[in-house]
Amino acid sequence: MPNPTRILRLDASATPAESASRQLGDRLLQRARLAAGEVELRQRDLNQGLSFIDESWVGANLSAADARDDSQRARLALSDELIDELMWADHIVLTTPMYNFSVPATLKAWIDLVCRAGITFRYTPQGPVGLLEGKRVDIVVTTGGVPLESPVDFLSGYLRQVFGFIGLSDVTLISADRMNIDAEASFAAALEQIERSYPVAA
Repeated sequence: MPNPTRILRLDASATPAESASRQLGDRLLQRARLAAGEVELRQRDLNQGLSFIDESWVGANLSAADARDDSQRARLALSDELIDELMWADHIVLTTPMYNFSVPATLKAWIDLVCRAGITFRYTPQGPVGLLEGKRVDIVVTTGGVPLESPVDFLSGYLRQVFGFIGLSDVTLISADRMNIDAEASFAAALEQIERSYPVAA
């Protein structure tokens, strides 16, 4: 029997009950399950329990691992947990709205916690090299009025850069943009993208 596909789902919307990005994430997971067969799923709501990095976090992170005291190890425990989830996953599904032309603050907090030199990327004479490879990433994005790939879209290129920075280049962006203009058409277009990405035999 083949091993199950390990999917890590991350949700960034601040309004779970009303979130179009989470609804689209539900649909994507349904299709992904049908395409993959057996699936093992882990989920994390990025609005729950994340902390911002601060001076104590930076100091702990810059200390050699074998020289950290108990308080420093505790300060990095959440970061270690989030990175372990990324390493565990074969497939990452991120759902997020655009807030004020870019990512929600909670998603930025997650990014800061998982981008760690020597663990998810390393520096070389030729520049930084990502250390996480061979994982599929699907990013489901909703926007109110900003077209993706427009001059004021500071989200999609940034997220591609971040995942590429840690070694993940197999990134698909599924968009329901300009929801405040025509929500039904935008949502339908995103569903079509999902169906094309995960064709299921009748």
